Amino acid sequence: MPGDYARIVVASDGEVPPGWTGYAEASAAVREPLPHPGNASDDRLLLYFTSGTTSRPKLVEHTHTTHPVGHLSTMYWLGLQPGDVHLNISSPGWAKHAWSNFFAPWLAEATVLVYNYARFDAAALLGQLRAERVSTFCAPPTVWRMLINADLAEVPGDLREAIGAGEPLNPEVISQVERRWGLTIRDGFGQTETTASIANTPGQPVRAGSMGRPLPGVPAVLVDPATGERVEGSGEGEICLDLSAEPYTLMTGYQGDPERNAQAMEGGYYHTGDVAARDEDGYITYVGRTDDVFKASDYKVSPFELESVLIEHPAVAEAAVVPAPDAVRLAVPKAYVALVEGHEPTADTARSILAHAREHLAPYLRVRRLEFYELPKTISGKIRRVELRQREEGVVDDRPAGEFRDSDFPDLRG
Repeated sequence: MPGDYARIVVASDGEVPPGWTGYAEASAAVREPLPHPGNASDDRLLLYFTSGTTSRPKLVEHTHTTHPVGHLSTMYWLGLQPGDVHLNISSPGWAKHAWSNFFAPWLAEATVLVYNYARFDAAALLGQLRAERVSTFCAPPTVWRMLINADLAEVPGDLREAIGAGEPLNPEVISQVERRWGLTIRDGFGQTETTASIANTPGQPVRAGSMGRPLPGVPAVLVDPATGERVEGSGEGEICLDLSAEPYTLMTGYQGDPERNAQAMEGGYYHTGDVAARDEDGYITYVGRTDDVFKASDYKVSPFELESVLIEHPAVAEAAVVPAPDAVRLAVPKAYVALVEGHEPTADTARSILAHAREHLAPYLRVRRLEFYELPKTISGKIRRVELRQREEGVVDDRPAGEFRDSDFPDLRG
Protein backbone atom coordinates (compact mmCIF):
# COMPACT_ATOMS: atom_id res chain seq x y z
CA MET A 1 0.00 0.00 0.00
CA PRO A 2 1.58 3.30 -1.01
CA GLY A 3 2.02 5.99 1.63
CA ASP A 4 4.20 6.81 4.61
CA TYR A 5 2.37 4.74 7.20
CA ALA A 6 3.58 3.21 10.43
CA ARG A 7 3.80 -0.55 9.80
CA ILE A 8 3.51 -2.77 12.87
CA VAL A 9 3.91 -6.53 12.63
CA VAL A 10 3.36 -9.45 15.00
CA ALA A 11 6.15 -11.81 13.98
CA SER A 12 5.69 -15.28 15.48
CA ASP A 13 9.27 -16.24 14.59
CA GLY A 14 10.73 -12.99 15.92
CA GLU A 15 11.92 -11.89 12.46
CA VAL A 16 10.77 -8.35 11.71
CA PRO A 17 10.75 -7.55 7.96
CA PRO A 18 12.53 -4.40 6.73
CA GLY A 19 10.39 -1.28 6.94
CA TRP A 20 8.26 -2.68 9.76
CA THR A 21 8.25 -2.25 13.54
CA GLY A 22 7.87 -5.27 15.79
CA TYR A 23 4.78 -5.27 17.97
CA ALA A 24 6.84 -5.39 21.16
CA GLU A 25 8.65 -2.16 20.18
CA ALA A 26 5.62 -0.43 18.71
CA SER A 27 5.01 1.78 21.75
CA ALA A 28 8.39 3.40 21.15
CA ALA A 29 7.57 4.23 17.52
CA VAL A 30 6.27 7.72 18.30
CA ARG A 31 5.20 9.89 15.40
CA GLU A 32 3.86 13.39 15.20
CA PRO A 33 0.06 13.25 15.32
CA LEU A 34 -1.88 14.32 12.28
CA PRO A 35 -3.54 17.73 12.52
CA HIS A 36 -7.02 17.64 14.04
CA PRO A 37 -9.64 17.57 11.26
CA GLY A 38 -11.56 20.33 13.02
CA ASN A 39 -14.82 18.46 13.54
CA ALA A 40 -16.94 19.76 16.43
CA SER A 41 -18.91 17.81 19.02
CA ASP A 42 -22.19 18.64 17.28
CA ASP A 43 -20.96 17.71 13.79
CA ARG A 44 -22.40 14.69 12.00
CA LEU A 45 -20.79 11.36 12.87
CA LEU A 46 -23.20 8.66 11.72
CA LEU A 47 -26.32 8.19 9.62
CA TYR A 48 -28.47 5.14 10.39
CA PHE A 49 -31.76 3.93 8.96
CA THR A 50 -34.58 3.08 11.33
CA SER A 51 -35.78 -0.53 11.30
CA GLY A 52 -38.93 0.13 9.28
CA THR A 53 -41.28 -2.06 11.34
CA THR A 54 -44.27 0.27 10.92
CA SER A 55 -43.36 2.39 7.87
CA ARG A 56 -40.56 2.97 5.40
CA PRO A 57 -37.14 3.34 7.09
CA LYS A 58 -36.08 6.89 7.96
CA LEU A 59 -32.52 8.20 7.90
CA VAL A 60 -31.34 9.37 11.34
CA GLU A 61 -28.40 11.69 12.02
CA HIS A 62 -26.18 11.31 15.10
CA THR A 63 -23.23 13.46 16.18
CA HIS A 64 -19.92 13.17 18.02
CA THR A 65 -21.90 13.76 21.21
CA THR A 66 -24.99 11.60 20.77
CA HIS A 67 -22.59 8.82 19.67
CA PRO A 68 -20.43 7.94 21.60
CA VAL A 69 -21.06 10.11 24.70
CA GLY A 70 -24.74 9.18 24.62
CA HIS A 71 -23.77 5.53 24.87
CA LEU A 72 -22.65 5.95 28.45
CA SER A 73 -26.31 5.07 29.09
CA THR A 74 -25.95 1.92 26.96
CA MET A 75 -22.76 0.88 28.77
CA TYR A 76 -24.55 1.32 32.10
CA TRP A 77 -27.45 -0.85 30.92
CA LEU A 78 -25.28 -3.64 29.50
CA GLY A 79 -23.25 -3.77 32.71
CA LEU A 80 -19.95 -3.82 30.83
CA GLN A 81 -16.69 -3.75 32.80
CA PRO A 82 -13.00 -3.55 31.82
CA GLY A 83 -11.78 -6.92 30.59
CA ASP A 84 -15.22 -8.29 29.69
CA VAL A 85 -15.75 -10.30 26.50
CA HIS A 86 -18.96 -8.95 24.99
CA LEU A 87 -20.94 -10.74 22.28
CA ASN A 88 -23.77 -8.86 20.61
CA ILE A 89 -25.94 -10.51 17.96
CA SER A 90 -26.98 -7.93 15.38
CA SER A 91 -26.63 -7.05 11.74
CA PRO A 92 -24.38 -4.09 10.76
CA GLY A 93 -27.49 -2.52 9.23
CA TRP A 94 -29.01 -2.11 12.69
CA ALA A 95 -28.05 0.79 14.99
CA LYS A 96 -27.73 -1.68 17.89
CA HIS A 97 -24.63 -2.94 16.08
CA ALA A 98 -23.00 0.46 16.72
CA TRP A 99 -24.30 0.51 20.29
CA SER A 100 -22.92 -2.87 21.35
CA ASN A 101 -20.14 -3.66 18.87
CA PHE A 102 -18.40 -0.31 19.13
CA PHE A 103 -19.29 2.48 21.50
CA ALA A 104 -20.41 0.78 24.73
CA PRO A 105 -17.57 -1.82 24.83
CA TRP A 106 -14.95 0.79 23.90
CA LEU A 107 -16.16 3.09 26.66
CA ALA A 108 -15.94 0.19 29.13
CA GLU A 109 -12.53 -1.10 27.93
CA ALA A 110 -14.13 -4.43 27.07
CA THR A 111 -13.33 -6.88 24.28
CA VAL A 112 -15.76 -7.14 21.36
CA LEU A 113 -16.37 -10.65 20.07
CA VAL A 114 -17.88 -10.91 16.58
CA TYR A 115 -19.37 -14.25 15.63
CA ASN A 116 -19.96 -14.50 11.89
CA TYR A 117 -22.33 -17.10 10.48
CA ALA A 118 -24.27 -17.69 7.27
CA ARG A 119 -27.28 -19.28 8.97
CA PHE A 120 -28.26 -19.10 12.62
CA ASP A 121 -27.53 -22.25 14.61
CA ALA A 122 -28.49 -22.17 18.30
CA ALA A 123 -26.15 -25.02 19.28
CA ALA A 124 -23.18 -23.40 17.49
CA LEU A 125 -23.86 -20.07 19.19
CA LEU A 126 -23.98 -21.71 22.61
CA GLY A 127 -20.68 -23.37 21.78
CA GLN A 128 -19.11 -19.98 21.02
CA LEU A 129 -20.36 -18.55 24.32
CA ARG A 130 -18.46 -21.29 26.14
CA ALA A 131 -15.36 -21.50 23.92
CA GLU A 132 -14.71 -17.73 23.89
CA ARG A 133 -15.58 -17.28 27.58
CA VAL A 134 -18.18 -14.62 26.90
CA SER A 135 -19.06 -12.63 30.03
CA THR A 136 -21.81 -10.34 28.63
CA PHE A 137 -24.26 -11.41 25.94
CA CYS A 138 -26.90 -9.30 24.18
CA ALA A 139 -29.36 -10.62 21.60
CA PRO A 140 -32.76 -9.72 20.09
CA PRO A 141 -35.87 -11.63 21.20
CA THR A 142 -35.83 -13.69 18.00
CA VAL A 143 -32.47 -15.19 19.01
CA TRP A 144 -33.52 -15.74 22.63
CA ARG A 145 -36.69 -17.52 21.47
CA MET A 146 -34.60 -19.83 19.26
CA LEU A 147 -32.17 -20.50 22.10
CA ILE A 148 -34.84 -21.67 24.55
CA ASN A 149 -36.02 -24.16 21.94
CA ALA A 150 -32.48 -25.59 21.85
CA ASP A 151 -30.69 -27.46 24.61
CA LEU A 152 -29.46 -24.67 26.86
CA ALA A 153 -27.76 -27.27 29.09
CA GLU A 154 -25.55 -25.68 31.73
CA VAL A 155 -24.90 -21.94 31.88
CA PRO A 156 -21.74 -20.91 29.97
CA GLY A 157 -19.19 -20.70 32.79
CA ASP A 158 -18.10 -17.06 32.40
CA LEU A 159 -21.46 -15.53 31.50
CA ARG A 160 -22.45 -12.80 33.99
CA GLU A 161 -24.93 -10.58 32.09
CA ALA A 162 -27.76 -11.60 29.73
CA ILE A 163 -29.52 -8.79 27.85
CA GLY A 164 -32.47 -8.61 25.44
CA ALA A 165 -32.75 -5.77 22.91
CA GLY A 166 -34.71 -4.69 19.86
CA GLU A 167 -38.25 -5.62 20.92
CA PRO A 168 -39.92 -6.31 24.27
CA LEU A 169 -38.97 -9.73 25.58
CA ASN A 170 -41.81 -12.10 26.44
CA PRO A 171 -41.94 -13.18 30.12
CA GLU A 172 -41.94 -16.87 29.16
CA VAL A 173 -38.49 -16.50 27.54
CA ILE A 174 -37.09 -14.74 30.60
CA SER A 175 -38.44 -17.39 32.98
CA GLN A 176 -37.03 -20.31 30.93
CA VAL A 177 -33.51 -18.83 30.84
CA GLU A 178 -33.73 -18.03 34.54
CA ARG A 179 -34.80 -21.59 35.27
CA ARG A 180 -32.02 -23.21 33.22
CA TRP A 181 -29.13 -20.76 33.63
CA GLY A 182 -29.97 -18.95 36.85
CA LEU A 183 -29.53 -15.63 34.99
CA THR A 184 -32.22 -13.00 34.49
CA ILE A 185 -32.37 -11.49 31.00
CA ARG A 186 -32.43 -7.74 31.48
CA ASP A 187 -34.68 -5.98 29.00
CA GLY A 188 -34.28 -2.39 27.83
CA PHE A 189 -35.69 0.20 25.48
CA GLY A 190 -34.12 2.53 22.96
CA GLN A 191 -34.44 3.53 19.33
CA THR A 192 -32.26 4.32 16.34
CA GLU A 193 -33.12 7.94 17.15
CA THR A 194 -31.69 7.63 20.69
CA THR A 195 -29.31 5.54 22.73
CA ALA A 196 -30.54 3.23 25.51
CA SER A 197 -33.30 5.16 27.31
CA ILE A 198 -35.05 2.80 29.74
CA ALA A 199 -33.64 -0.43 31.12
CA ASN A 200 -33.30 -2.98 33.86
CA THR A 201 -29.75 -2.32 35.04
CA PRO A 202 -27.38 -4.68 36.90
CA GLY A 203 -28.38 -5.07 40.54
CA GLN A 204 -31.84 -3.59 40.05
CA PRO A 205 -34.68 -6.01 40.88
CA VAL A 206 -36.40 -7.07 37.67
CA ARG A 207 -40.18 -7.00 37.61
CA ALA A 208 -41.91 -9.47 35.30
CA GLY A 209 -42.79 -7.83 32.00
CA SER A 210 -41.17 -4.48 32.84
CA MET A 211 -38.36 -2.97 30.79
CA GLY A 212 -37.09 -1.08 33.84
CA ARG A 213 -36.71 2.60 34.64
CA PRO A 214 -35.18 5.62 32.86
CA LEU A 215 -31.40 5.42 32.63
CA PRO A 216 -29.16 8.08 34.19
CA GLY A 217 -29.04 11.24 32.09
CA VAL A 218 -32.09 10.29 30.01
CA PRO A 219 -35.17 12.52 30.64
CA ALA A 220 -37.71 9.85 29.67
CA VAL A 221 -41.32 10.77 30.54
CA LEU A 222 -44.83 9.59 29.67
CA VAL A 223 -47.14 11.94 27.77
CA ASP A 224 -50.90 11.55 27.31
CA PRO A 225 -51.38 11.20 23.49
CA ALA A 226 -54.84 12.79 23.68
CA THR A 227 -53.98 15.91 25.70
CA GLY A 228 -50.22 16.29 25.20
CA GLU A 229 -49.90 16.62 28.97
CA ARG A 230 -47.17 14.90 30.95
CA VAL A 231 -48.36 11.90 33.00
CA GLU A 232 -47.26 12.14 36.63
CA GLY A 233 -46.96 9.11 38.92
CA SER A 234 -48.46 5.83 37.81
CA GLY A 235 -50.34 5.79 34.54
CA GLU A 236 -50.12 5.12 30.81
CA GLY A 237 -48.82 7.29 27.98
CA GLU A 238 -46.43 7.66 25.07
CA ILE A 239 -42.74 7.37 25.92
CA CYS A 240 -41.12 10.74 25.21
CA LEU A 241 -37.90 12.61 25.94
CA ASP A 242 -38.22 16.05 27.55
CA LEU A 243 -36.47 18.43 25.14
CA SER A 244 -36.15 21.14 27.82
CA ALA A 245 -33.58 18.88 29.51
CA GLU A 246 -31.49 18.89 26.30
CA PRO A 247 -31.00 15.11 26.13
CA TYR A 248 -27.54 14.32 24.82
CA THR A 249 -28.73 10.84 23.79
CA LEU A 250 -31.09 12.14 21.08
CA MET A 251 -30.50 12.43 17.33
CA THR A 252 -30.26 15.83 15.66
CA GLY A 253 -33.13 14.83 13.38
CA TYR A 254 -34.30 12.90 10.32
CA GLN A 255 -32.11 13.64 7.36
CA GLY A 256 -33.84 15.87 4.79
CA ASP A 257 -37.29 15.56 6.38
CA PRO A 258 -38.23 18.78 8.26
CA GLU A 259 -41.92 17.85 8.34
CA ARG A 260 -41.27 14.56 10.12
CA ASN A 261 -38.83 16.31 12.47
CA ALA A 262 -41.53 18.80 13.45
CA GLN A 263 -43.95 15.96 14.18
CA ALA A 264 -41.40 14.05 16.23
CA MET A 265 -40.46 17.10 18.34
CA GLU A 266 -43.96 18.52 18.77
CA GLY A 267 -44.97 20.14 22.07
CA GLY A 268 -41.49 20.22 23.59
CA TYR A 269 -41.03 16.44 23.57
CA TYR A 270 -39.40 13.88 21.31
CA HIS A 271 -42.17 11.37 20.59
CA THR A 272 -41.06 7.73 20.32
CA GLY A 273 -44.41 6.41 19.08
CA ASP A 274 -44.30 3.73 21.80
CA VAL A 275 -46.91 3.47 24.54
CA ALA A 276 -46.05 2.22 28.03
CA ALA A 277 -47.50 2.01 31.55
CA ARG A 278 -45.64 3.12 34.70
CA ASP A 279 -46.31 1.74 38.19
CA GLU A 280 -46.02 3.49 41.54
CA ASP A 281 -42.30 2.62 41.81
CA GLY A 282 -41.40 4.03 38.40
CA TYR A 283 -41.09 0.70 36.58
CA ILE A 284 -42.18 1.03 32.95
CA THR A 285 -43.94 -1.76 31.04
CA TYR A 286 -44.25 -1.75 27.28
CA VAL A 287 -47.80 -1.70 25.86
CA GLY A 288 -47.14 -1.37 22.13
CA ARG A 289 -46.50 0.91 19.19
CA THR A 290 -49.15 3.54 18.72
CA ASP A 291 -49.53 2.02 15.23
CA ASP A 292 -49.93 -1.55 16.58
CA VAL A 293 -52.44 -1.10 19.41
CA PHE A 294 -55.97 -1.59 18.05
CA LYS A 295 -59.58 -1.84 19.19
CA ALA A 296 -61.71 -5.00 19.08
CA SER A 297 -65.36 -4.71 20.19
CA ASP A 298 -64.38 -1.29 21.55
CA TYR A 299 -61.69 -2.77 23.83
CA LYS A 300 -58.08 -1.65 23.43
CA VAL A 301 -55.82 -4.57 22.51
CA SER A 302 -52.05 -4.65 22.96
CA PRO A 303 -50.60 -7.26 20.56
CA PHE A 304 -47.60 -7.80 22.86
CA GLU A 305 -49.85 -8.99 25.70
CA LEU A 306 -51.49 -11.60 23.49
CA GLU A 307 -48.23 -12.69 21.87
CA SER A 308 -46.66 -13.27 25.29
CA VAL A 309 -49.44 -15.74 26.11
CA LEU A 310 -49.25 -17.49 22.74
CA ILE A 311 -45.53 -18.28 22.92
CA GLU A 312 -46.07 -20.03 26.25
CA HIS A 313 -47.63 -22.82 24.19
CA PRO A 314 -44.98 -25.51 23.50
CA ALA A 315 -45.73 -25.55 19.74
CA VAL A 316 -45.29 -21.80 19.22
CA ALA A 317 -41.86 -20.43 18.36
CA GLU A 318 -43.02 -16.90 17.49
CA ALA A 319 -46.31 -15.08 17.09
CA ALA A 320 -47.58 -11.75 15.79
CA VAL A 321 -51.08 -10.46 16.52
CA VAL A 322 -52.86 -7.98 14.23
CA PRO A 323 -56.45 -6.84 13.80
CA ALA A 324 -58.54 -8.81 11.31
CA PRO A 325 -61.70 -7.15 9.93
CA ASP A 326 -64.93 -8.63 11.31
CA ALA A 327 -68.49 -7.86 10.23
CA VAL A 328 -69.83 -7.89 13.81
CA ARG A 329 -66.94 -6.72 16.01
CA LEU A 330 -65.30 -4.50 13.34
CA ALA A 331 -61.97 -6.12 14.23
CA VAL A 332 -60.83 -9.26 16.06
CA PRO A 333 -57.34 -10.38 17.15
CA LYS A 334 -55.69 -12.67 14.64
CA ALA A 335 -52.45 -14.52 15.37
CA TYR A 336 -49.84 -15.34 12.77
CA VAL A 337 -47.82 -18.21 14.21
CA ALA A 338 -44.42 -19.76 13.44
CA LEU A 339 -44.12 -23.28 14.86
CA VAL A 340 -41.37 -24.96 16.83
CA GLU A 341 -39.59 -27.63 14.78
CA GLY A 342 -41.42 -30.96 15.07
CA HIS A 343 -44.93 -29.49 15.24
CA GLU A 344 -47.24 -29.60 12.24
CA PRO A 345 -49.59 -26.81 11.01
CA THR A 346 -52.73 -28.88 11.45
CA ALA A 347 -56.24 -28.20 12.72
CA ASP A 348 -55.38 -30.04 15.96
CA THR A 349 -52.39 -27.77 16.54
CA ALA A 350 -54.49 -24.68 15.81
CA ARG A 351 -57.22 -25.81 18.20
CA SER A 352 -54.67 -26.48 20.95
CA ILE A 353 -53.11 -23.00 20.59
CA LEU A 354 -56.49 -21.23 20.47
CA ALA A 355 -57.64 -23.17 23.54
CA HIS A 356 -54.47 -22.19 25.40
CA ALA A 357 -55.03 -18.51 24.55
CA ARG A 358 -58.69 -18.77 25.59
CA GLU A 359 -57.67 -20.19 28.97
CA HIS A 360 -55.10 -17.48 29.73
CA LEU A 361 -56.74 -14.34 28.30
CA ALA A 362 -59.77 -12.29 29.25
CA PRO A 363 -62.80 -12.91 26.97
CA TYR A 364 -62.45 -9.54 25.21
CA LEU A 365 -58.80 -10.32 24.36
CA ARG A 366 -59.50 -13.75 22.91
CA VAL A 367 -57.57 -14.73 19.78
CA ARG A 368 -60.33 -15.44 17.28
CA ARG A 369 -58.30 -16.41 14.22
CA LEU A 370 -54.98 -18.12 13.61
CA GLU A 371 -52.80 -18.73 10.58
CA PHE A 372 -49.50 -20.57 10.38
CA TYR A 373 -47.16 -18.27 8.53
CA GLU A 374 -43.51 -17.36 8.04
CA LEU A 375 -43.29 -14.03 9.84
CA PRO A 376 -41.89 -11.11 7.79
CA LYS A 377 -38.96 -9.42 9.52
CA THR A 378 -36.62 -6.47 9.23
CA ILE A 379 -32.86 -6.91 8.84
CA SER A 380 -32.56 -6.61 12.63
CA GLY A 381 -35.01 -9.46 13.25
CA LYS A 382 -38.03 -7.37 14.24
CA ILE A 383 -41.43 -8.59 13.07
CA ARG A 384 -42.96 -6.33 10.43
CA ARG A 385 -46.54 -6.28 11.69
CA VAL A 386 -47.32 -3.59 9.11
CA GLU A 387 -47.08 -6.24 6.36
CA LEU A 388 -49.43 -8.53 8.24
CA ARG A 389 -51.92 -5.72 8.86
CA GLN A 390 -51.86 -4.85 5.16
CA ARG A 391 -52.52 -8.49 4.35
CA GLU A 392 -55.69 -8.34 6.45
CA GLU A 393 -57.03 -5.04 5.10
CA GLY A 394 -60.31 -5.31 3.30
CA VAL A 395 -60.79 -9.00 4.05
CA VAL A 396 -64.13 -9.34 5.85
CA ASP A 397 -66.03 -12.14 4.14
CA ASP A 398 -63.12 -13.72 2.25
CA ARG A 399 -61.26 -16.26 4.32
CA PRO A 400 -57.56 -16.82 3.53
CA ALA A 401 -56.61 -20.41 2.81
CA GLY A 402 -55.01 -21.94 5.86
CA GLU A 403 -56.77 -19.70 8.38
CA PHE A 404 -58.38 -21.32 11.43
CA ARG A 405 -61.11 -19.65 13.49
CA ASP A 406 -62.41 -20.35 16.97
CA SER A 407 -65.83 -20.91 15.39
CA ASP A 408 -64.34 -23.97 13.61
CA PHE A 409 -64.13 -25.72 16.98
CA PRO A 410 -67.48 -26.17 18.78
CA ASP A 411 -65.89 -26.17 22.27
CA LEU A 412 -64.20 -22.80 21.60
CA ARG A 413 -67.23 -20.86 20.40
CA GLY A 414 -68.60 -17.86 22.27
